[in-house]
Amino acid sequence: MNSLSSSPTPSISPSMSLSATLRVSSFLRHNLFLAPSRASALRRNVSHLRFLSSSPSRRTVHHPVKARRGGGQEDDSGPGNGSLMAVVKDGTGDGRDGRVLPFELHKEAMDSYMAYALSVLLGRALPDVRDGLKPVHRRILYAMHELGLSSRKPFKKCARVVGEVLGKFHPHGDNAVYDSMVRMAQDFSLRFPLIQGHGNFGSIDADPPAAMRYTECRLEALTEAILLADLEQDTVDFVPNFDNSQKEPSLLPARLPTLLLNGSSGIAVGMATNIPPHNLGELVDVLCALIHNPEASLQELLEYMPGPDFPTGGLIMGNLGILAAYRTGRARIVVRGKADIELLDSKTKRSAVIIKEVPYQTNKSSLVEKIAELVESKTLEGINDIRDESDRSGMRVVIELKRGADPSIVLNNLYRLTALQSSFNCNMVGILDGQPKQMGLKELLQAFLEFRCSVVERRARYKLSQAQDRRHIVEGIVVGLDNLDRVIDIIKDAKGNAAASAGLKEEFNLSDKQADAVLDISLRRLNLLERKKFVDESASLMEQISKLTELLSCQKNILQLIEREALELKNKFSSPRRSILDDSDGGLLEDIDIIPNEEMLLAFSEKGYVKRMKPSTFNLQNRGTIGKSVGKLRVNDAMSDFIVCRSHDHVLYFSDRGIVYSAYAYKIPESSRTAAGTPLIQIISLSEGERITSIVPVSEFAEDQFLVMLTVNGYIKKVSLNYFSAIRSTGIIAIQLVPGDELKWVRCCTNDDLVAMASQNGMVILSSCDIIRALSRNTRGAIAMRLKEGDKMASMDIIPAPRHTDLDKTAEDSISYDKGGSGPWLLFISENGYGKRVPLSSFKQSPLNRVGLIGYKFSSEDRLVAVFVVGFSLTEDGESDEQVVLVSQSGTVNRIKVRDISIQSRYARGVILMRLEHAGKIQSASLISASAEEAAELLPGMQSEEATTNAGTAEGISMAS
Repeated sequence: MNSLSSSPTPSISPSMSLSATLRVSSFLRHNLFLAPSRASALRRNVSHLRFLSSSPSRRTVHHPVKARRGGGQEDDSGPGNGSLMAVVKDGTGDGRDGRVLPFELHKEAMDSYMAYALSVLLGRALPDVRDGLKPVHRRILYAMHELGLSSRKPFKKCARVVGEVLGKFHPHGDNAVYDSMVRMAQDFSLRFPLIQGHGNFGSIDADPPAAMRYTECRLEALTEAILLADLEQDTVDFVPNFDNSQKEPSLLPARLPTLLLNGSSGIAVGMATNIPPHNLGELVDVLCALIHNPEASLQELLEYMPGPDFPTGGLIMGNLGILAAYRTGRARIVVRGKADIELLDSKTKRSAVIIKEVPYQTNKSSLVEKIAELVESKTLEGINDIRDESDRSGMRVVIELKRGADPSIVLNNLYRLTALQSSFNCNMVGILDGQPKQMGLKELLQAFLEFRCSVVERRARYKLSQAQDRRHIVEGIVVGLDNLDRVIDIIKDAKGNAAASAGLKEEFNLSDKQADAVLDISLRRLNLLERKKFVDESASLMEQISKLTELLSCQKNILQLIEREALELKNKFSSPRRSILDDSDGGLLEDIDIIPNEEMLLAFSEKGYVKRMKPSTFNLQNRGTIGKSVGKLRVNDAMSDFIVCRSHDHVLYFSDRGIVYSAYAYKIPESSRTAAGTPLIQIISLSEGERITSIVPVSEFAEDQFLVMLTVNGYIKKVSLNYFSAIRSTGIIAIQLVPGDELKWVRCCTNDDLVAMASQNGMVILSSCDIIRALSRNTRGAIAMRLKEGDKMASMDIIPAPRHTDLDKTAEDSISYDKGGSGPWLLFISENGYGKRVPLSSFKQSPLNRVGLIGYKFSSEDRLVAVFVVGFSLTEDGESDEQVVLVSQSGTVNRIKVRDISIQSRYARGVILMRLEHAGKIQSASLISASAEEAAELLPGMQSEEATTNAGTAEGISMAS
């Protein structure tokens, strides 16, 4: 039979330890909120338990005891699995040390862990909702108050304060106390620091503070006014300290909700708290609003306090996180640092991103190191140099950019990849009524108001009691002074102080305190002037008693006093808001935010392949040259469209079935000139057999903009551009088509523009967009042109309103067809590579549903491919500055100047634009309006395929196929 002390210790595997820990943590998570009575009883029971050791040296201390089973039978194998025994002294005095009681191991571990968890929750990690302080902060402030370290007194060594706190109130490590003191003095940690520090108290770069023997401290005036005022007027309860040698306040009589003013953060057992700081002025305003309207909604409270105000400033992105945090007490608030873009050199156009503020609790030096690492690893591009120029005047981190880098793109990448944009995970948990609780804004303010009302009431009762006691004494003194001679006689005849006091009480009906006060009066105060002072004091005390009685008679009076005291603090200590609220978005960065809005060329083939290229891919060439290949094409494939747009544009894809799809231009993968391209079906959801016939890039969906649609069979209609601002992934209907018809051309226009339409046989109609009635998407439209048998529509172009001239001239004999003729012109391009320019004044403006005028007289083997309005961008000599891009069926591209195409009459055949011996026919044509700077830089006589690359950028484009 083995004794308990000699029984072998069971071995516990790591897996068993882990499972036991998980069970205890799970129980703690669901049963953490115990009643205070149960928690205190648990602590008492645990303190009376003494576990037996298995050490052989303790065998002689206790008698051998057998473990018993439930039925009372002895078990020689020792204690059962999952149980332990404890010795409890019974106090019988019969010589026995005590009795052995069996306990379940998991229950004992759970109870002990619960006691520890509650101790951590209440005594260390979580702040009290009422004064907003943790015990260590409360004890530091009270110790400094006891030492007399007010804001008007000289500084005192921090080591002296830490020693005072450790010796009297907080028996923990000195580093913990000093770190807490340092944080209360840091203006980048607290919105309103509570301690005024003198010396090195750390920095935002996480530099450690100097040792406590070097630094000095004293209280801030704000701390004295908000937390320590009225502390000696019985406003809060005082409790014994750890060794019961003196008293310490269980709370501080806060005049404002400090928990919201400076926030708090802490990690306890099974829970944590993270409360953001707020602006003092806004906090007073929302407190006053709740006093006036206790039923105010959260939206009404947000009018006075719209969000947190971090000490390091920054931008708070969106209000959804703030709303959720204030409603439930838990949410995520996105904070960005403030950054400006400065131009460093106007000649080289080099710029820099200047970081002036970082998000709350962000280490600036770590942020700079992270940016440098990303630049070195090529993850972050466009950065040339990083310098930290911060000093005492403020923060300034300079990020120099490379020449040509887009500052907005670099800044968005910094937000996306670094801590320049971070999240503040709000978790508003505090101690209320002895238990941790998660609260929203209104519930937290109501809890503070309830506490503040009790403080004001206790202060008023204390002052009332003091005033009543003093008035009682003053009344006795006045009675004594009124009967001064008799008082002197009684005192002279008395044998001692007790007899004199008894005589005064009997003669004038005084109380013990009054009699003692009369005896204590000195001779110098027996004159008439002193009597008047006592009478005036009595009247003043009576008035004070009346006011205090009135204050205590109504809850409304107490709330008015709370509001008045809060407004006094606002007028004295408030400061402007540092954090800016940005309601534009929630801080979520999309792909478009980190992609430069650069110009690009989009090439589409008939079989639905697309690719994106840079504008400098194709060189400018002269008329009549062979051109440069646009790249490899699939078998039996041909080029369809060739357009210019920007990366951030919405590209509207119109199919032959009258369906429109939408996608950003940057969604198209960038590729080289010789690449085959990407299937369009990977970008948009095309149906089987559906072909894209027109592509319209849109930068902005303006209200006065319309889309004009023209079908192959000559139906036209106008639809507001706003109808296409939100297009689902499967597409929406753009036009209703009759059987056998196809949607072929779509252009943007306004009501003041003109539309030029041409058929394959060369017939032209010039009409105003205003006469085309605006319809909804799901309609067919009106007839644009009366087509002869076998004829179909060939092209359409828009003439902008500010550029079209008076077209009433009809006399062709007045038209000059020489090289010096003034624009605008209609540029015709045929399938066989011929083209010409015809003055726009050669065509009358006519209504729809007409045959039209002859614009190009073709041979039987040729047809019209495209018609453009040119001559709006002119050089100094009055000639056209545009360029036209021709794409053949085999994929060969030729880019030539429009000025090289001769001006001819409506009946002329034109000149050769592109030789097509082996390239088939012209498949599509695109018009590019070049800038004046580009034309000035072009070298004359470029004849070869390897001519000088076009360094300019395109400003506008029309296309047809």
